[in-house]
Amino acid sequence: MKKDFIAVTDFSTEEILDTFRLAQTVKQKLKNREDYRPFAGHTLAMIFAKPSTRTRVSFDTGFFRLGGLALYLSPDEIAIGKREAVKDIARVISRYNDMIMARLFDHQHMLELAEYATVPVVNGLTDFNHPCQIMADMLTILEHRGHLDDLKITYVGDGNNVVNSWLHLAQRLPFHFVCACPEGYGPDPVLVEKAQNAGLSTVEVSHDPRMAVRNADVVYTDVWASMGKKEETEERVKRFQGFQVNDALMAATGRDSFFMHCLPAERGRETTDSVMESGMSIVFDQAENRMHAQNAVMLKLAGLA
Repeated sequence: MKKDFIAVTDFSTEEILDTFRLAQTVKQKLKNREDYRPFAGHTLAMIFAKPSTRTRVSFDTGFFRLGGLALYLSPDEIAIGKREAVKDIARVISRYNDMIMARLFDHQHMLELAEYATVPVVNGLTDFNHPCQIMADMLTILEHRGHLDDLKITYVGDGNNVVNSWLHLAQRLPFHFVCACPEGYGPDPVLVEKAQNAGLSTVEVSHDPRMAVRNADVVYTDVWASMGKKEETEERVKRFQGFQVNDALMAATGRDSFFMHCLPAERGRETTDSVMESGMSIVFDQAENRMHAQNAVMLKLAGLA
């Protein structure tokens, strides 16, 4: 049976840890310019309803560097769920390609794509979750800390799809996760409850960012208005006052904490230039690891690792 990667919870704890080990191994092979081409003769169809710099470049480059060919299908070319039924697109593209990556707005479209595709489907993002991002994030934390023990991550900002994927990961790996957000902008309450009931991680929602970041090993943020919600920007800027990750908030952790951002960043809004460019920032290591984490996920789905 084929395996998809639609949510972090599609992988077991051991599969997640093995994916991190594989990502580090493959990353080193690429750094060494080794002749490592497990995807030779393979094609990856990349369906984009929602454009992205990092997602397109990291998947396209990663698949190519492992010997395969990635095909970019733009929003105008495919118009998934509009010009043609999702289940038809899934079955047709499966006849031509070995794997599908999709970056969509509607999560239901992602689920339908995976249901009808006969090849593995990788979730490159939906409005509900962002599993590849979180795999790259935790890989980066592992590289910088050397371990994942006694880890506290405080996310400051909108309880969006990135937060939902952190809540999925909290059901597989033990860590302390706090989402600090204004009232009314929290993550999916069902996911919060699931993560808490899993009994593996400590999961909290806070409305006090200074208290939330205390003793945090990592302070994480994202834009306050994600793509598709830009019309709410003005209102959100008002509501998110006090939630900017700046030098004062980083100092409130009381320790040498790392700063992370999944990008693109609106500097001067959810975070400051001084934090982005500081020694605390591991943002660009995090961005690089999108490619390596995704490569490892795809290798595992293809049964090549």
